[in-house]
Amino acid sequence: MQPPAGSQVSRVPAQRTPPEQLAPPAPAPAPVRPKRRLRTVLAVVAGVLALLCAGGGVVGFVLYDRATAPDRSAPDVVVDNYLRALLVDRNDTKAQEFACTSGTDLDAVRALRAEVEQREANFNVVVRVSWGPLNRAKSDDGESVTTTLTISGSADGQIRSSRREDWQFRVVERDGWRVCGGSKVS
Repeated sequence: MQPPAGSQVSRVPAQRTPPEQLAPPAPAPAPVRPKRRLRTVLAVVAGVLALLCAGGGVVGFVLYDRATAPDRSAPDVVVDNYLRALLVDRNDTKAQEFACTSGTDLDAVRALRAEVEQREANFNVVVRVSWGPLNRAKSDDGESVTTTLTISGSADGQIRSSRREDWQFRVVERDGWRVCGGSKVS
């Protein structure tokens, strides 16, 4: 097809623009960044959770320590706990928690326990030790606690023997009250 008459069509070939004359390319869009506000909120929430966990751990430790610590708050309480651990539960480790670490004179109480165990073995009986009221009195180096021990043996549910003994325990305050001596009162 021919151009209409009278029109002038340029027959000049199109030229390319040299690269140095081209306009610089449009910058690439910036990467999308998370909003700073979201980061701040997440950091605060994480910090609060960490503090709550640490606080819960401390509270848990304190409660556990209080629940498992032996009660050595008073002379009569510590004697009761000592007798229960040594003569009823027969737990030497627990009994040591209520006894003095040095300067003790508890051989008579240990001999009573050995006698109880020997009677059980020799006569095929169950020997139980109980005690009455614990009476406190002041002494030179602490307090003394007196009580009456009842030692009874039974077989087949029938009481076979029973005796009562008066005992006195020497108690001192060393990081809580502790039993340092015990002997039968004549």
